[in-house]
Amino acid sequence: MKVVDLSKPIKFNPADPSFMRVKIKHKPHRVGRLLVRILGLPFKLMPKDFVGWADDTITRMGVHSTTHIDAPWHYGATSAGKPAQTIEAIPLDQCIGPGIVLDMTHKKDGEMILPADLDAALDKNGGEIGPGTIVLIRTGRDEFIGTKEYWKRGTGMGAEATNWLLDKGVTVCGIDQWGWDLPFHYQIATSRKENRDDLFWEGHRVGQQRPYWHMEQLVNLGALPANGFKVCVFPLKLVGASAAPARVVALVE
Repeated sequence: MKVVDLSKPIKFNPADPSFMRVKIKHKPHRVGRLLVRILGLPFKLMPKDFVGWADDTITRMGVHSTTHIDAPWHYGATSAGKPAQTIEAIPLDQCIGPGIVLDMTHKKDGEMILPADLDAALDKNGGEIGPGTIVLIRTGRDEFIGTKEYWKRGTGMGAEATNWLLDKGVTVCGIDQWGWDLPFHYQIATSRKENRDDLFWEGHRVGQQRPYWHMEQLVNLGALPANGFKVCVFPLKLVGASAAPARVVALVE
């Protein structure tokens, strides 16, 4: 069994925009040693090889700042006419399932992914999509991780493409770029150009009518076969949250 890590590293990156920047304070071993002394153990009674313990504190990290999975609550307060679920409510049995990669690396920045693109990719893939399948959309934009261009580059899943997945019984899916929809500046420019009030965030907004869970900022989808592998998604159990950082891995026979 080969394990392929599909998760982005969590670390400080000055190239990230301020709203998605991660900051972690790494504490040296001696801090733990001093704490034990304060609690009452004299230094002379400490084991010779006890140097204290290292510790770390995440001082700043939004739940959407790294590889994560979004809950219906992220898309709106209600979903299918009911209160939308927050991330701790995700059914874990839906977080493990057969995976399939749909290759969208030919789509240009700012170009929407359409159902016809997904149909063509599925035909080429040779696999099948059904209830429980975890569909991974490969754009190749993970190559920009760590650069100032990352959140600005990408194609996007609109309402039609998202519904295409849900119509096939998909409830968990993901993409290897910064967001599920087109990058913000493309969405805004198109909305203004066409004078339309129904375009912005349209892929996400599908979740207001049909509950689903999608991952963003995946990596290494190019290391996977087209199908025939298993995906495991392990989000943090953050009560009441709109999303959670997740360790996502693929198991390839």
